[in-house]
Amino acid sequence: MELRQLRYFVAVAEELHFGRAAARLLIAGPSLSQQIKALERDLGVPLFTRDRRTVALTPAGTALLPQVRALLERADELHRHARQLSGSRPVRIGYVNWLPPGLTERTAGIARLYVDAWVVPSHQQAARVADGSLDLAVCWVRRSDAARLGLEARLLGADRLYAVAVGTDTSPVRAKDIAVLVDDDVTSWQSWNDYAEEFARDTGAAVRRIHNGAITGPAFFDHVRDCTTPVLNSPKGQTTPLPPDLVQRPVVGPEALWTWSLVRRADEVRADVIAAAEAITRDVGDLGLGRDGVWLPADDPHRALGG
Repeated sequence: MELRQLRYFVAVAEELHFGRAAARLLIAGPSLSQQIKALERDLGVPLFTRDRRTVALTPAGTALLPQVRALLERADELHRHARQLSGSRPVRIGYVNWLPPGLTERTAGIARLYVDAWVVPSHQQAARVADGSLDLAVCWVRRSDAARLGLEARLLGADRLYAVAVGTDTSPVRAKDIAVLVDDDVTSWQSWNDYAEEFARDTGAAVRRIHNGAITGPAFFDHVRDCTTPVLNSPKGQTTPLPPDLVQRPVVGPEALWTWSLVRRADEVRADVIAAAEAITRDVGDLGLGRDGVWLPADDPHRALGG
């Protein structure tokens, strides 16, 4: 039995709907269902009754809910107190696929920085900061999710996404004339899917739904070859060399920008974590978000910089 599973139990008990609870927790519905079943096995009692339309607490679930809430409150209090006492431990930072150069130099004399090797998607990195598994993370995050998770998001980087096409034409292409890929695997691609679907709604770009994780890598190039229109690349493909039969085309009308935030807990008490976050994001500027013709999602925490 893990504290994480108990938090999942409380979320489902409050929502009485696995889909809404999964969205609130930023995890996939099947994963949430599996974790609840594992918790029920560990406890030896069913916590919920389920059918196709409804979810309800069992008598055991109803009886255990206040005790679980109290246990989680005590665990959070213990965690906060431990953080206050432990000023000597490293500042743990996670990332998705990009870290700015010179991190160690920026934080020298301020904090001992430990780069976590567990590379997971943006929404999971944000959740890890919220639950205390990390102190900082470089990720894409929406304003509403940052607020719900109790996170502060500072602008750290911005990628201008481009289209990949077959042939030799490298001229700019309008956003409405390209396609975006959306993958069925929301556990791995939830952040990208949210971004891509909103981009398509706002610009008229076509949506191509896939189920093989080909948002990046060689399989992405195969999708480009199969499409009749250029395809928007993802941030994970920014530095990947293109095969000789494919070209990079700038996207205009509007430009597609993907922002990278450095997130930390808004209620952080460790002075070295706060100082490290400030040092890492110092002098970043607006990174071109203020240019005309730039597109950002409506809920991007840095959209205000670009108007």
